[in-house]
Amino acid sequence: MTSPAQEMHSEKARAADWFRALRDQIVAAFEALEDNHSEGPFADMAPGRFEVTETTREGEGGADAGGGLMSVMRGGRVFEKVGVNISEVYGTLGERAQMAMAARKGLPGMKEDPRFWASGISLVAHMRNPHVPAVHMNTRMFWTPHGWWFGGGSDLNPCIEYAEDTAHFHGVQEAHLAPHGDDLYPKLKAWADEYFFIPHRGRARGVGGIFMDDRNSGDWAADFALTQDIGRAFLPAYVPLIEKRRVQPCDDADKDAQLIHRGLYAEYNLVYDRGTKFGLETGHDANAVLMSLPPLAKWV
Repeated sequence: MTSPAQEMHSEKARAADWFRALRDQIVAAFEALEDNHSEGPFADMAPGRFEVTETTREGEGGADAGGGLMSVMRGGRVFEKVGVNISEVYGTLGERAQMAMAARKGLPGMKEDPRFWASGISLVAHMRNPHVPAVHMNTRMFWTPHGWWFGGGSDLNPCIEYAEDTAHFHGVQEAHLAPHGDDLYPKLKAWADEYFFIPHRGRARGVGGIFMDDRNSGDWAADFALTQDIGRAFLPAYVPLIEKRRVQPCDDADKDAQLIHRGLYAEYNLVYDRGTKFGLETGHDANAVLMSLPPLAKWV
């Protein structure tokens, strides 16, 4: 008979393996899009490729504390910049992170035992053609001796909005969440609308999607299955939008609108995003944490 500790070790490995497999699938799909872009704007450019770099996190006393893979494509003919990162990090939380965890999750024991483990995939795509929407996706698992939690989602960030694109993106996600309960999609959609709101601008970052955090229903397998379906929804929700819009003509005014919207995206990620704050506070590779920032942006 396996102990609870052994079972959780196996579950951590399953989650980390899943995030890596999803990363491999997305990287292959995105490079295929680069190869197949043979007409329309920017088709005369060379197809982009991901550069893969190992990332590390240094623990106390220089001890190994995990790391991951940073996969970034720059200067592609479809993707101007896209990052697909995976990580598996562990160690002890610093005082600020302990306080945040205790406040959010109601964990009074964090100070006495601040160990943690976390793994996940994080993706942000900034597109060459302004008519193709930018996108963000992540899924993750977080563990402490006091419990485990899943989180993540995906949201669409167009600078030029098309109602049919928004409807498709949301419709695919709703279909993937349906097996987990009729009430789940409306709940996670509303959560995304609240989370991806920029208070100092008084507006949303994009047209929304789905988002969850601190998911622990008491059934690890069910929560993991939900997290997997959030990940599985991403490519069918997003790739058709790329295929439709990448051939659309664009001009300087379109590019200007894109750069201004990217400024909005950068503001959100640097000021409000929990994942950015957690990555920097726990000492993960800063380049990997900040890969979400656009290659170029503009403020008026």
